[in-house]
Amino acid sequence: MSVEINKLSKRLHRQVGQAITDYNMIEEGDKVMVCLSGGKDSYAMLDILLNMQQRAPINFELVAVNLDQKQPGFPEHVLPEYLKSRGVPFHIEEQDTYSIVKRLVPEGKTTCSLCSRLRRGNLYRVASELGATKIALGHHRDDIVVTLLLNMFFGARMKGMPPKLVSDTGSHVVIRPLAYVAEPDLVRWAAHREFPIIPCNLCGSQENLQRVQVKAMINEWEKKYPGRVENMFTAMSKVVPSHMMDRELFPFQTIKATGVPDPQGDIAFDEDEACGTPASQTVSAVIPLQREPG
Repeated sequence: MSVEINKLSKRLHRQVGQAITDYNMIEEGDKVMVCLSGGKDSYAMLDILLNMQQRAPINFELVAVNLDQKQPGFPEHVLPEYLKSRGVPFHIEEQDTYSIVKRLVPEGKTTCSLCSRLRRGNLYRVASELGATKIALGHHRDDIVVTLLLNMFFGARMKGMPPKLVSDTGSHVVIRPLAYVAEPDLVRWAAHREFPIIPCNLCGSQENLQRVQVKAMINEWEKKYPGRVENMFTAMSKVVPSHMMDRELFPFQTIKATGVPDPQGDIAFDEDEACGTPASQTVSAVIPLQREPG
């Protein structure tokens, strides 16, 4: 293993281990259902969890699960062959959600929402049938940042993609072990490990999706201002409720002057030092995300 790949391996395992520790994702005796789509992210997640399982101070099980949605041309042999070669217990769930999506969604319209709901419902059911205590998804740092921006731009709410949550059914705990991992590192790891990648033809071919456009936007930001994506990600764990506007999170209506200095209080007439316009840089234009009607 080259020096660079060795550094990459250590970084990935350290970041996944840190995320698991910070959010108590995996506990003694857990049975973790690893959702495997055939993409680089879920392959990397399974690969790293398998390595960590061998040296973890706790005992936990892993079972890989793939939902075969009967997309035309889907190579059914790829995942079983790979999983058998790794000695991983696995389950392939066959459900023709592709036909349902194509029947219900008009041609040219986004299929992701319906596809996701159908996939989620099936995976929750399989998790119950397998007795899984945790459901692991392969979303990474960049997915989390993009989700935050999507919710801000199109949903008018500050909502991201948490590393750990209880499912909407209230029956399952969902975890994202790759929460701290940058996507470019996963691209490099997938190439090094030579994962047999299976493209998603159902939704991946929809090039004008809002998520694709926002992702392109943050990638452009990162090229011009390295570290911006990491800063946005870090900001999600350093929320200051008193400096936002959510009345449910902070009692704005009842606050009063106390006469006591507060080092964390607002310096009302000063601009935050981090907010000034850099002298040698210009603010880049934001690419249009969608055309307004009319």
